[in-house]
Formats: sequence, C-alpha cells, structure tokens
Amino acid sequence: MSLSVGIVGLPNVGKSTLFNALLKRQAALAANYPFATIDPNTGIVPVPDDRLEVLAKAVGTQTIKPATVEFVDIAGLVAGASKGEGLGNKFLANIRETDLVCHVVRGFSDDSILREGSTDPKSDREIIEMELLLADIATLEKQKQPKATKDKELLFRWDVTQKMLQTAMEGKLISSVLNSEVEKKVGREMGLLTAKEIIYIINVDENVISQQESQTKNYADLLNVSPDQIVIISAKIESEIASLGDEDSALFLEELGLKKSGLERLIQKAYDRLGLQTYLTAGEIEVRAWTIKKGTLAPQAAGVIHTDFEKKFIKAKVVSYQDFLDFDGWKGTKEKGKQRIEGKDYEMRADDVVEFMIGS
Repeated sequence: MSLSVGIVGLPNVGKSTLFNALLKRQAALAANYPFATIDPNTGIVPVPDDRLEVLAKAVGTQTIKPATVEFVDIAGLVAGASKGEGLGNKFLANIRETDLVCHVVRGFSDDSILREGSTDPKSDREIIEMELLLADIATLEKQKQPKATKDKELLFRWDVTQKMLQTAMEGKLISSVLNSEVEKKVGREMGLLTAKEIIYIINVDENVISQQESQTKNYADLLNVSPDQIVIISAKIESEIASLGDEDSALFLEELGLKKSGLERLIQKAYDRLGLQTYLTAGEIEVRAWTIKKGTLAPQAAGVIHTDFEKKFIKAKVVSYQDFLDFDGWKGTKEKGKQRIEGKDYEMRADDVVEFMIGS
C-alpha cells in the first residue's frame, strides 16, 4: 500500500507552489491568479528515509525503493463550489479515493498575492469544509434505504449512513462520529471527503518558519483543532529547498533552525494521523521500505509485497535495523544470534528488517 493525499484550499493560498516543491519539479502551474490549476495534478513523492541508503551499502546493492506518497492537487475551491461556482468542484472526485486531506491555509502576509475569497485562517477553513460537507450531503442523500431485508450488513450500513447525514447536516465533520473501523470503512467506500483525516498546512512567511512550536499552538487554537493536525510550512522555502542538492538543503535547513523539511514533517504527520509505519527488506537485489498499518501481523505485512505471500506465509526472519548494521547484515546477525524467527501472530515493528519465508 502507499499513502495518497488530496490537497485542497482556496485559490492562491499556495497549494500549487507547495505541490511543485514537493515534487521537486514544476508539475503544476503556480501563477498569481485564481484557477491556475485547471486540471487535477498527481505526483508520486518518495518518503524520506535515511535508513535505506545505509542498508543498501550494508548488503551491497545500488537499488533503493522507498515507500511513496501520492499527492493530488486540485483547483482552488471557492464558496459555492458545491453549487457550481469556480472550478474546484469539478475535481472533488479526484480526491475521493485519497486516504487523507491536506487543507492548505493562508498564513503569509504578502498582499501582492490576490486573496480571492481568503480573509483569515479560521474563515478560510470554514469555507472549504462547508463545501466538502455539502458535497458529502449530496452523496449521502442519494443513498437508498434497503427494503424488505434482514441482511445485518446492509442494515448496519444504512444506520451509519443516516448518522453521517445527520452529522453533516449539523455542519460537523463526519469523521467526528465514526467511532469504529467498520464505520470508517462505510465512509471510505462512499468516498466521503469529511470522513477522512484532515491535516491543516499553514503556509507562513519565511521569517516565522523557525517558530514551529509556538506557531503550531497558535494556529491549533485559532482553528480549534488538535496540534497534531497542524503542519507549519513556507511554500517559498520549500521551493528553494527543492532546487538544492542534499548537502546544500541540509545546510539551508540548519540555517533556518529546522531539522526536517516541510515535506518530511508533512509525511510524518500523515503517517501518524493514519496510524501507518514502514518495515524494511534488504537483499542483494534491492533495499525497500513497505508501508503498513501499525499493529499489522506478519502474514498481512507479507501480503503488501504480494497477495500470494499472505496466503502462503510460513514464517518471518526478523532483525532490528540497528542489529543489522552492528552485526554485519544477515550473515553476522545469524552468527551472533540476533535473528528472530516469527510466526503468524507476530506484530510488525517500525525498525524491522524482514525476510519472509513463503510456501509453494
């Protein structure tokens, strides 16, 4: 599995500039006028993971395959989008299949950038979320009540549908009332936008980007959301980082008082909100990171590599990442007794280096 993220926001809040920076290329037209993005833009971004290059050297391979995140950037939404205003409503379908929504909010002060409906972060959030709610209400109102059936699954689905519709009609995000994984599954299957986790990206001025802690708290209080949902980013700075090599970008971040780029912080936040982690495989052919849910058992983790692996799972040979480095890879960890043989009930860990044994 790979993580998919939909980027939404009012026009000219910096969505396309951020999108371009994330992809390290000008994949979307970032222009100083509304609706510069007139087609949905999709790009695949590797998840930054320093462990992969270290593992590749340890096993003698040059092939590295990181986990990936798919970003989908759509045209700026405006008030009334659900009724046909602007262009953004035409592209909401493109983010219905994403795992998470990133709402970019204007926090920068450059008045030369046209506002196009943006007034302040709180009202900007309310405008966008109202349009998402109205789109969800339209979807929910199309659902048909099951008739003359005792099918428990269909009846449960209808009950959840009614609960979600009532919540949306009250102006509340549907995610706030989905209490179990089976309820969340109903929302996902309908492609409901406000049933998804939401992260708020605050696009701020360059001179405040180093004040991460205080800025996060201030915006969380202002938007009335959890600090865990806030990522402070300067799209301009991300654009500069994107144009630099690895060493230069590291020095640039250090000068700004930052340990990680906005991309790294955004991806980490997304993984945390969705309860995701990665495990590692390392061999002479390739080194690779695989994305799984926290709590995933070994057979299901193997199934991420290939569906047949889950069915034919026998056992897993597991080494911690640090032991793999300290004791010279697979051979050394075996000699030192640092390898573990785990069965079907083993719960995967984020630092696992794994080799699955699969039956024929």
